[in-house]
Parts: sequence; C-alpha cells; structure tokens
Amino acid sequence: MAIIRSFKAIRPTRDKVNLVASRSYLSYSDETLKEKLDNNPYTFLHIINPNNKKSEKNSGTEKYKLIKKKFKEFVDDGVLLEENEECLYIYQQTKEKNIYTGIIAAASIDDYINGNIKIHEQTLTKREELFKDYLKNTGFNSEPVLLTYQDNFRINSIVQKKIKERSEYEFTTTNKVLHKFWILNNKDKINTIVEEFKKIQDIYIADGHHRSASSHLLCKNIRERNPNYNAQDNFNFFMSYLIPESELNILNFNRLIKHTNSYSNEELINKIKENYILYKKGEKLYSPVSENEISMYLSGEWYSLVAKKRKYQSISESLDPSILSKYILSPILGIKDEKTDKNVSFFDGTIDLSVIKDKVDSGEFSIAFILKPIDIESLKKVSDNNETMPPKSTYIEPKLRSGLTIYNLEN
Repeated sequence: MAIIRSFKAIRPTRDKVNLVASRSYLSYSDETLKEKLDNNPYTFLHIINPNNKKSEKNSGTEKYKLIKKKFKEFVDDGVLLEENEECLYIYQQTKEKNIYTGIIAAASIDDYINGNIKIHEQTLTKREELFKDYLKNTGFNSEPVLLTYQDNFRINSIVQKKIKERSEYEFTTTNKVLHKFWILNNKDKINTIVEEFKKIQDIYIADGHHRSASSHLLCKNIRERNPNYNAQDNFNFFMSYLIPESELNILNFNRLIKHTNSYSNEELINKIKENYILYKKGEKLYSPVSENEISMYLSGEWYSLVAKKRKYQSISESLDPSILSKYILSPILGIKDEKTDKNVSFFDGTIDLSVIKDKVDSGEFSIAFILKPIDIESLKKVSDNNETMPPKSTYIEPKLRSGLTIYNLEN
C-alpha cells in the first residue's frame, strides 16, 4: 500500500517560471553557472548558490543560513508564491518523441522505512548526512524524487482529463524540452488518486536515492527527539514525482577506457575471448541487441561480445554492467573501482555512437564498450530481491528541474 498526499507547494509565479526553474546546479560547468547567475536574477541557482560561485567552499551552517535568507528574499519579492490550499500537481515533459506525464505529491517516509518504496542503488552515508543537514537548516526541498509505479487506469484517466485543460505553466528550455504544469485542487479527484495509490503494493525509486535517504534520516532524527510527533507533519513525507512505468525511459551508460593496460589488440581480444564469444562487425556503428551482449570499439573496428553462459548468484550479477566489470574491466584492464578510477568515463545513452567513435579515433580513449539499457522488470527484480545495481547502470529520464515546486518542511 503506497501512501501519498497533497501539499501546499511554494512555486514560481506564472510569468517567471521559465526563468526560475533550473537544472541541478551540479550539472553546470563553472563557466555556464557564472553566466546563468550573472545574467538571470530570477534563477533558482541564486538560492542554491548564494555565494554566486560554485567553487567557493562556504559550507555548513553558514551557507545554509545564506540559502534560507535568499529563499526568503525570493518569497518576499513575489518571485515565489505559496499555494493557498493543498494540491497535487501534474507535470509533463516533452523531449523529442518522448512524453513524460506524472504527479508531484508528498510520499510517505514510513513507506520508505517499511520497504513499500523500493531502492536499487546504494547510498553514501556522507552524502546522506550532508543533504540531511541541508534540509534541516534550510527547511525546504526543491528537487522531487523520481518514483515509478505500475500503470493504473483510474489515475491515468484523471491525469489525461486534467491535461486537456489550460496549463498553469508552459515553457520550453534551451535543451528543447517542453514543460507543462497543471494544478489539481479538486478534492474528490485528489482523494481518488490517493485511494488508488493505496491499492498499489510497491513503488520504486527511479532516481533520487540520496534525497530520499536524507529525508528519511532527517525524519528519524526529529522523531527520536520528539516521540510525541504529529504523523501529519511535513517532515514525515518527501516531495516526489510519480510516473507510470510505461512512461519511464531507462537508457544505458557506455564505458570509455583510456588504455589497454599495455596489452596489444591481439592480446586483449584473446583475453576477452576467455569469457565472451566475439564477432567482428567491421567499421559500421554497432549497438548490442541480444541477451548478455555488449559491443566494443577498438582501433577502428566494432565487435559484438556475447557473454558465455554461466550461473549467477544474483539478479544484479547477471546484468551486463556487472559482467563487463567482473570479466573485462577489473581482471584485464585493471579497473577495480569504476566510481573512482580516472581511466574510465561514462557516456549516457543520449550521446550518439558517432560521438563515442570519434572519442576513440581521436586517441582520447582507447576502447569503448556499448551496453544495452536495463529494462524496468530487471530494475524491479533487483529492488524486490533487496539487491543493488552496479555503479552507472542506468540513465533515467525524465530529468527534473529544481525550483518548479518547493516542499516546505516547516509546517
């Protein structure tokens, strides 16, 4: 049973939303961030980076005070407004041929604790603590966790009917993504959606494991300090964007390697053949299509690599990123930890194969390994078995913006 509820969002005014909402600040280069901050007085980046410099290390309580002060300025200046009543929000992105339509709501931290909200990624304790301190000291969260659920006819019917109305927001960003946003304040329809989610056994975190873990940590700390807490207080929930499984877009992460670990091409191929069946594919771009198949680009040639049949101890071990790591990256190329090794770079599935080929042809990298996207059923099986995915297994869309809706943790 999944528990969600409506909430009073703090959000940009209609005339400024396209200027306020931003990508995650970590996705900007220093140069681009400076340009955004210098030329747009309304960008939410001013709140996240009150020092106006990404590189400036004014951290801890002092930085949080500056963030909270800047946030209050945006509210006082009328750039942000607070909803008069609790609502659900319908948010839609259109990126090329893909349309993503979901519901922004508050999800239950108790569902996270009891396992009804399922995870597939390990989190770092240090990052959990940092973001927990951020939430505690600023009192708000501006980035929803991306959750996915099994398609539901009644929920979809309400959503589809709502999006035929005029949207509260409609704007296009420079990456050619169309954003639309509707306010659902009809109590009967809100109650229907809430009741339908109660019929859904499990929902899954698609993106935002650290944000949800940090919200849980904050909630736990508050409850420990106040055993007589009110279960309806906002800290017992976290802002989420719930999207049906059929609309989630799971892409791959490809691996580019800087060296061959001193092996000649012939030696490298012979090593790989110990655990893979290898087929030459020539000079034409080649993506894998079969089960446990990856492709490799080396010295102007494409290869199909099909992992030899074997028994795996877990669902996670049977996934292509795990097989590649266990039988090629670690034992042959000497890459023991993909998260920290500077000899491996990850290129997500939105980047064209021709770009990856050029990276190898230029000599910037020596080898490219191309993987297939992991399907939603495999992701769910990993979560259901309480396993975790290997690093950089999935690149999931839609990518959400900061500052479109803000969740107030201070009731």
